[in-house]
Amino acid sequence: MKSTPERSHFFAHLARMKLINRWPLMRNIYTENVQEHSLQVAMVAHALAIIKNKYFNGNIDAYKIATIALFHDVSEVLTGDLPTPVKYYNPAIQDEYKKIEKIAEQKLIDMAPDEFKQDYAELIDGHFHSEDEAFLVKAADVICAYLKTLEELSAGNKEFELAKKRLDSILVEYHSEEVDYFLKAFVPSFTLSLDEITQD
Repeated sequence: MKSTPERSHFFAHLARMKLINRWPLMRNIYTENVQEHSLQVAMVAHALAIIKNKYFNGNIDAYKIATIALFHDVSEVLTGDLPTPVKYYNPAIQDEYKKIEKIAEQKLIDMAPDEFKQDYAELIDGHFHSEDEAFLVKAADVICAYLKTLEELSAGNKEFELAKKRLDSILVEYHSEEVDYFLKAFVPSFTLSLDEITQD
């Protein structure tokens, strides 16, 4: 072990996740930042892995999935959160933004001390993730966006109606047993009030 640790700006950058607001072009009842979104995605991804393992013959490391999910949006401390209508406006913009994300991810990895670069690369760089791992984190990300639309609509904000329909379609198209299970077991409660979810 080194007696004098190498100085690194890695965690100072990650701490700025809380300063990046999601859904920037839409009127929000509640403003959500990237840091809290990442925690929720980690929780949901962990649950999807457990569901897959218990009911659908999965063999996923739920703890690894949760950790990957915690880091899934870290590149946004360098790029910001590009609104979905812009990011997916056409294939050319989408491809270019993916390249920008990869550059930002590598820049962050390079900020980690040399002894830790590989550890963080395996969390941040998608090339290290299996197809199942990548899917579960992506599905959790979409589920959390969907939950945001439900919360906003329940609060009377119609701004999120089209977003909900788009996310509905994506979740159906996954044809995923673990995703369907989560949607049936846990999602309906998100449309209820505090009194309603504490009665049972």
